Amino acid sequence: MSSTAEADWAEYYRKVQGRSARELVLEAAALAEKPGSALDLGCGDGAETLYLLERGWSVTAVDLEPAAIDLTRQRAGESAELNAYVADLAKYSPEPADLILASVSLPFIPEEAFNRLWPQLVAALNPHGILAVHLFGDRDSWARGEAAVAGMTFHSRAEVEQLLTGLDVLDLQEHEFDGPSGRGPKHWHRYDIIARRPAAN
Repeated sequence: MSSTAEADWAEYYRKVQGRSARELVLEAAALAEKPGSALDLGCGDGAETLYLLERGWSVTAVDLEPAAIDLTRQRAGESAELNAYVADLAKYSPEPADLILASVSLPFIPEEAFNRLWPQLVAALNPHGILAVHLFGDRDSWARGEAAVAGMTFHSRAEVEQLLTGLDVLDLQEHEFDGPSGRGPKHWHRYDIIARRPAAN
């Protein structure tokens, strides 16, 4: 069994340099009432942060890898609306925000840390705030067997639906496909989730 600590993130950022922002942030920003404050958790190469900044959002971008923060700052230039710093999501405490984005980052923290962080993310949403996240499903090839990766979190469909209790689910898509990854070919099982915090919560 391998672990998340073995990943070469600097090499991954080099490979994906110049990519477009993921569909998750495009849809989430479109569903928001207006630009406001956003958290980009696990900002990676900064593509999603840059997309939000260009559309009038104030963004706090965090990532465990210093190379990610350096690249995000570089891409954003001198934007006064960016606050970017190194942080471990397994120990992170989110600040209030109108949009919380976690694009392919939350699965890479251990289950115990995920279970602590998730209710904090929901509580940090401002009224009508949008939560946009990717989670990995329990049929992902990294979840078990010879390809299993230690220190990650995977969810069944029922568990995902339970996590979203109390939120207005705007979009929940489940995808399974074989494709490339930073570790080579794999079977992906992923949930794309966009939910809104009701005003009364």
